[in-house]
Amino acid sequence: MVDSPLGSALKVILGRIENAVLRQPPELGSRVPQLIAVSKMQPAEAVIEAHKCGQRHFGENYVQEIVEKGSHHEVLELEDIKWHFIGHLQRNKCNNLTAVPNLYMVQTIDTAKLALALSNSWEKQNKTCRLKVMVQVNTSGEENKSGCPPESCVELVKHIMDKCPSLQFSGIMTIGALARSVQQDQEQSNEDFELLLACRRSICEKLSLAIEDVQLSMGMSADFEHAIEMGSTHVRIGSSIFGARNKPAKDGEN
Repeated sequence: MVDSPLGSALKVILGRIENAVLRQPPELGSRVPQLIAVSKMQPAEAVIEAHKCGQRHFGENYVQEIVEKGSHHEVLELEDIKWHFIGHLQRNKCNNLTAVPNLYMVQTIDTAKLALALSNSWEKQNKTCRLKVMVQVNTSGEENKSGCPPESCVELVKHIMDKCPSLQFSGIMTIGALARSVQQDQEQSNEDFELLLACRRSICEKLSLAIEDVQLSMGMSADFEHAIEMGSTHVRIGSSIFGARNKPAKDGEN
């Protein structure tokens, strides 16, 4: 790992992730969750440095930003980089997004129309594999949060599996309420995480899927350790790795 402030920060986060895994209940096993380094509002050089430190999965919130970084001449040389889109996606931006080299996953499918548009767009790219996607669930019920209602998640997942041949359903994600993310008393489980777990159980029961085949993307800088203790398979961390941003974070990361 590169000896730099970014490398040191990344090492600390990875250590905290490993320790959180050790605190998981035995029934969750010991699967180490995927760290997604959220590079929103960071220059391409920061992505390149993080890659030198061993990081491979990166998350972006805005289509324009992921397009610009993904096509940066030095980033294009990083053939094993994996981009996750974690922001609100509009259907008219699907073609721009699917053209991004090394796009690995879209975590924010929240409507059937968006899923179909993304599937059609990915098909035009003539890729040899399906695009991995997650369904975003609005577990907090906040109007300013994207995501489908919890009671609609099964129907949306079924739509993706039945009607979107270019997409591979991989799991579900949530952002959750900020107040619950920064709560100090972690003896009490985060309600948003509990609801996402309930959504997964419902999806698996009604669509005959195995629990281990439905991944969970929950947890950001303020609460990722608690999320891991509850079974998160993907954590989205930005400021704790790259430092503070010039503008406040919005959807998808912290």
